[in-house]
Amino acid sequence: MRLPFLLSRRLRRAARTHFGWRRLRPGQLAPMRALLRGRDALVVLPTGGGKSAVYQVPALMLTGPTVVISPLLALQQDQINALNNRAGISAVRVSSAETPGQRSAALEAVRKGLARFLFITPEQLTDPERLAEVKALRPALVAVDEAHCISAWGYDFRPDYLALGRMIEGIGRPPVVALTATASPPVRDDIIERLRLRDPLVVVSGLDRPNLFLEVTHCPDEEYRWRRLLALLREDERPGIVYVPTRRAAEELGERLSSAGFAAAAYHGGMAAGVRERRHEDFLAGRIPVMVATSAFGMGIDKPDIRWVAHVALPDSPDSYQQEIGRAGRDGAPARALLLWRAEDVGLQRFFTGGAPDETELRDLAAVLRTGELTRTALRERTGLGTRKLGQLVGLLEQVGAATAVGQKLTAPRYAPEPVDAARAARAEAGRQQAVQRSRTDMMRAFAESGSCRGRALLAYFGEHLAHPCGHCDNCAAGHTRPMKKAERGPFPLHSTVRHAEWGLGMVLSYESDRMTVLFDDVGYKTLSVPVVRDQGLLVAEAG
Repeated sequence: MRLPFLLSRRLRRAARTHFGWRRLRPGQLAPMRALLRGRDALVVLPTGGGKSAVYQVPALMLTGPTVVISPLLALQQDQINALNNRAGISAVRVSSAETPGQRSAALEAVRKGLARFLFITPEQLTDPERLAEVKALRPALVAVDEAHCISAWGYDFRPDYLALGRMIEGIGRPPVVALTATASPPVRDDIIERLRLRDPLVVVSGLDRPNLFLEVTHCPDEEYRWRRLLALLREDERPGIVYVPTRRAAEELGERLSSAGFAAAAYHGGMAAGVRERRHEDFLAGRIPVMVATSAFGMGIDKPDIRWVAHVALPDSPDSYQQEIGRAGRDGAPARALLLWRAEDVGLQRFFTGGAPDETELRDLAAVLRTGELTRTALRERTGLGTRKLGQLVGLLEQVGAATAVGQKLTAPRYAPEPVDAARAARAEAGRQQAVQRSRTDMMRAFAESGSCRGRALLAYFGEHLAHPCGHCDNCAAGHTRPMKKAERGPFPLHSTVRHAEWGLGMVLSYESDRMTVLFDDVGYKTLSVPVVRDQGLLVAEAG
C-alpha cells in the first residue's frame, strides 16, 4: 500500500524540481507510476492535457535514455526545444532533417549520457543498422507519440507505424507508453495489439473540455454554409482553423476568404514541404490568423490561443472530430467548435472509405511472401506496389496469418494459407474494417443530428460515461438536455459484453433516453431501441 504513495511523492517532486509543475493533472500520475514499475501503459488524454509529461517525468528517474518515436518533425522539435530550455535536461533527434554527421553526434551524446531523450521517426528504425545503434543505447523507456497512427481504424493511419511493435522488441523491449489525444475502443485495442503491449495500464481521462462550446448547424445549401462561416469569423476573435474534406476545397475556400477580406491561407498534404512548413510557422506566429486546412494540418500544432475550430463538412468519424476540435482553447480560455454540415457530406465520406482491396494484388503479394524473407524495398520492387498500399496490404495479410516479420524482413509463416485463400480472407477483413468505418461516419451524423447533450454523446463514443449534461453545447444552452435517469441505464451495464445473433459480440457504450449504442466487433457502432432490445431479446449478456 505504501509503494504507490512513495512513487507518487517522488514523481511530484521530480515534476516540481525539473519542470516547475506544482501539481500533476488527472490521468498523468497513474501511468507514470506504472512506467516506473516496468509496466506498459496506453494513455488517452485530450490535446493540451499533458501527455508528454507522462513519459518525461519518469524518464528522469530511470537509469538509461528514453526513446521517443513520433511521426512529425515539427512536433518533435517543439518538444525538444521545451526540454532543452530546462536546466539539466538535454534532448536530441535522429531524423531525415539531420545530416549523417548530426545523427552520429546525437547518438554519441546519448551514448555518453549527455542527452536523456532521443527523438526518432519510425522511418529511421526501419534501417537495421539504425535499429542496432538504438538498441546499443540500452533505452530504459520507449514513448510512442500519436499512437493512433498505428491503427487502420485511427483517423491518421500510417503504414510506417505497423512495424513498431517488432522494432521496439528489436531495441531490447523496455517498458512502452503509447500516447494519443483520441482513441475509441477499437483503436485502443488495435494500438495494444500492434505495439504488442504487455498487460498495459489503460488510462482514458479528461476528454470532456468544459471551456470548449460545441455547436452544430445543419446547412440546407452551400450558400447558407458560407454565410454561417462568415458570421463566425465576424463574431469571434481569431485565430482559428477551418477544416475542409479535400485539398481542392482548402485552396478554393482559402482564396474565397481572402477575397472577402480575411487574412486566410490554405494548407494540405499536396503542397510542397517548404510551403507547408512556412504556413505552419506563420500560423503559430500569428501572421496567418485563419488557416483553411485538411486533416493534414493537425499534429504538431502547439498554439494555445486558438479561439475556434470550424468544420465545413461532416468529419469522417468522432475520432477525427475530437482530435481536431481539441486544438481550440488549449490555454483554458473559452473557445468554440462549430460544425456546419449537410446530408451530402455523408456521401463524400462514403467515397473516401473506398472499395475493397484488389484480390489479385493480395494474392500476388501473398505468393511473393512465400518465396522467402524480403525487405519492404524488395517487396515494392517485386510487386510494383507503392509504399502506402504495400503497408496496408501487408497489414491485412498479417491479420489473416499470411504474413509475418522476421527481424526487418517479411515472409509468410510456416502454416500460412494458400495465396488464393489468404487473398479472400484479407478482403473479408478489409470489408469488416470498412463496415466499422461506415458505422463511425453514421455515429458522426447521429452526433450532428442529436437534440440532446452533445458532450455526453461524444464521450460515450470513446467509452466514457457522463451522467449529467455537459453544459457546454448548443443543446444544453437551449435547455434541451437533462440528467439521465436510472431507468435509462439498463438493461445491461455500461461497458459490458453482449451478443447479437447476427452481429456477434459487442460492448455497451451508452444509453440516451430510449436508445443504446453498442460497438460490435464485426459491424461497428449500432444504435438500438432499448424497448425493442428488451421485448425481443435482441441482445444477451456474454459471460466473462
